[in-house]
Amino acid sequence: MEYKITENRIYAENDEGKVLAEIEFSKEQDNVYNIFHTFVDDSLRGQGVASILVEMAVHEIESRGYKVTATCSYAEKWLNTHK
Repeated sequence: MEYKITENRIYAENDEGKVLAEIEFSKEQDNVYNIFHTFVDDSLRGQGVASILVEMAVHEIESRGYKVTATCSYAEKWLNTHK
């Protein structure tokens, strides 16, 4: 699956342009980004896609020189078990 990275979002679409997976994050403070939304289409559930999205978002945010927090319950749980 090919992921696209924008300023506040990482996502993947099918050939028709339907979003199949996405994660959204926003700058909350001068040095912190908050992951607030994760979505995986039913057709991809149970394949580790959400974990890949969070890992990609964390890498992207940290590569920009920022810290990461999460209000998305999945991302928050992922951060607590992987950091």
